[in-house]
Amino acid sequence: MYKAIRSESFTAWAFMAPGLLFLAVFTFWPIIYGIPLSFTDYSVITETHYVGLDNFTRAFKDHNFLVSLWNSLVYVLIVPVIQLLSILMAILVNSRIPGVKMFRAAYYIPVVTSMVAVALIWSWLLGNNGVVNYLLLKAGVLSEQVSWLSTSSTALYVLMFITMWKGLGYYMMLYLAGLQGIPADLYEAARVDGAGPLRMIVHVTIPLLRPHILFCTLISVMGAIRVFDEVYILTKGGPGTSTLTSSVYIFQKGLEQFNFGYASALGLIVSVLVGALSVLVFRLNRKGGVNSY
Repeated sequence: MYKAIRSESFTAWAFMAPGLLFLAVFTFWPIIYGIPLSFTDYSVITETHYVGLDNFTRAFKDHNFLVSLWNSLVYVLIVPVIQLLSILMAILVNSRIPGVKMFRAAYYIPVVTSMVAVALIWSWLLGNNGVVNYLLLKAGVLSEQVSWLSTSSTALYVLMFITMWKGLGYYMMLYLAGLQGIPADLYEAARVDGAGPLRMIVHVTIPLLRPHILFCTLISVMGAIRVFDEVYILTKGGPGTSTLTSSVYIFQKGLEQFNFGYASALGLIVSVLVGALSVLVFRLNRKGGVNSY
C-alpha cells in the first residue's frame, strides 16, 4: 500500500515537474529577482547603484504611473459584468436546447483566437469606415463617424469591451463545469417546493456556484489589472495617456527605456495592489459551494 502511494506520488511529481520548472524559471525567479532590483538604478548600460526607496517615492510623484494605475482600476469595472454575463451564458448552454453544442463552440472561439488576430479584426470593425460606424450611422445613433480607438473619451471603454468579449467564453466554460457538478435532486426539490426558474437560479445555482465565482472573479481581477496585449497592440497606451495601463507603462519603462530598476519598483507596487484586491475578493466570496449544503 505504502509503495503504491509512493509510486503514485512519484508519477504525479514527474508530470508536474516540467510545468513547475517553467514556473520557477519564468515566473517565480523574475519576481524574486525584481525585489532587490527595485532598490537600484539598474539599466543594463550604466553601472548599477543602490538607491534605497528613491524608485518608490519617484513612482508616487510620477503622473503617468498614477494615471496608469487609475486606468487599471477602471479596467476592473468589467469584472462584475463579465462574471454576470458568463453565468447567464453558462446557464443557457447548460440547458437541453437544440444546437447547444454549436453555441458552446461559438462562444469559445474568441478564447482560442490569438490576440493579434482579435486586434486586427476589431481595428477593422472600429475604423472610421468600419462596420460599427456604418451600422450606427444607418440606425441614426451617430450623426458622424467616430474614431473609437483614437478618441480619449472612448478608447479605454472600447478596449474594456474587447477584453470582455474575448474572455466571456473562458469564464462560461468554467461556470458550465460548476453547473454540471450541482446535483439535479436539489433543483427537483426546489421545483417540488414551487420555485420557478428565477428563484432556482437565485437560491440554488448562485449559492452553489460561489467557489467558481470566487475563482473566476479572482483571476479576472488579476487579468484586468495586468491587461497588456490588447492595449499595447491597439493603442500603445494612447491617445495621450487615456488607455495607459500599469502593465504597458512598466513595459515602456523596462524594455523600451531600459530603466529596469524603476520598472521593478513599479511592478512591486502593482503586485501589492493585486494582492490587496485578491484578499478583498476572498473575503467577499469565502462561503458557499456544494459541500456547504
